[in-house]
Amino acid sequence: MVVRLYENNPRQSDVEKIADTLRSGGVVIYPTDTVYAIGCDALNVRAAERICKLKGINPLKSNLSILGWDIASLSKYAKISDSNFKLLKNNTPGPFTFILPTASGLPKLYKNRKSVGVRIPGNSIPRKLAEALGNPLLSSSLNDDEEIGYVTDPGLIAEKYSGIADVIIDGGIGGEVASTVADCTGNEVVIVRQGAGELIL
Repeated sequence: MVVRLYENNPRQSDVEKIADTLRSGGVVIYPTDTVYAIGCDALNVRAAERICKLKGINPLKSNLSILGWDIASLSKYAKISDSNFKLLKNNTPGPFTFILPTASGLPKLYKNRKSVGVRIPGNSIPRKLAEALGNPLLSSSLNDDEEIGYVTDPGLIAEKYSGIADVIIDGGIGGEVASTVADCTGNEVVIVRQGAGELIL
């Protein structure tokens, strides 16, 4: 199912319907402030395993991210020190992924992981989805090795992924540059990947 949503004013009734799909273990493709991503309810282990299988990744080894609607929505799942809180406050919502130490709220899929990536994207659509769901989204960019159209053009994304994702959100043409990744687990912030946006340290 393809649903057209406008970032500046996503229809709340559609957001609630998609949140219901996520709640029941569904997989959704949505725009972010960088590239299109595929996601599910981060606390639904079966749905998360489904995404890992679709992408051919090992959840214990891969850099999975969780996406929330604000800093408080992520505080159960990642330990946010005072300095990292200030960093997130200065840079979110925005095109950044912050690697933080894990907290006890993460489900067993993440067992034995010492860190987790967290995102609060500038695009309002995934934030509103997570807020309507009441849980963060497990989020992973569409495959980087695809032809660029298949990760930026909603029509081509629907053509390729309609049998894989339960809902594909058409939020217009997506970006081509992934988020900037900052490792915040040590004493200093380390830029692991320079992508979209310039981090304010």
